[in-house]
Amino acid sequence: MVLMSLLRGLPRRSSHAEALAGFYGPQADRYDDFRERLLKGRQELIQALPTRPGDRIVELGGGTGRTLEFFGARLNTFAAVALVDVCRPLLDVAARRVATMPNVTLVFHDAATYQPPAPVDCVYLSYALTMMPHWGEVVANAEAMLRPGGAIGVVDFYVSPANPPAGRVRHGWLTRTLWPAWFRHDGVRLSAAHLSLLERRFECVKLLERRALVPYLAGVSAPYYVFVGRKR
Repeated sequence: MVLMSLLRGLPRRSSHAEALAGFYGPQADRYDDFRERLLKGRQELIQALPTRPGDRIVELGGGTGRTLEFFGARLNTFAAVALVDVCRPLLDVAARRVATMPNVTLVFHDAATYQPPAPVDCVYLSYALTMMPHWGEVVANAEAMLRPGGAIGVVDFYVSPANPPAGRVRHGWLTRTLWPAWFRHDGVRLSAAHLSLLERRFECVKLLERRALVPYLAGVSAPYYVFVGRKR
């Protein structure tokens, strides 16, 4: 079912939420099992987030809530965690996962417009920014909901610019052409602009540029990054 959904791609619907529901609905219960081998860097992101007991946390595009589990025992120390998503089938899976997590709230809302009742200490996105059509607005909204000095974390697929800054990874023409085209079929928009915007809007605390092996494609790897920043 997961492979069939991937082959069909993201359906065309009147709204982004409806398109996501149509794409992820048939595969929601197996979503995590299939992607566990592909979505690397989530543990590294969560470990790098400078969270403290009593913090207020927001995950934008939280999906099934799988990334919450990488916090381990730290999760119980947070005052409140809001998991925000517009895909009902994935939130249904998340509801079962967080049933024993009293400090976690599920929010059906667009990540570009959701605002918590008070500024938060940390916002993060795990393989979600590339799924959001208005990703620039999402980054601006994340910045707006953070307290001064608050942290943002992002892990996602990407491609480098043709001429990246000194000391940064430079992807070849094939990588910069192949992967955006490959992922676009499923509504995933790889871009060099995502990471560039994060670096402009936030003080960079940590940046990792890596590659992850793609399941069923022996020896083939897709590039991803882990970014942790601080609101100025």
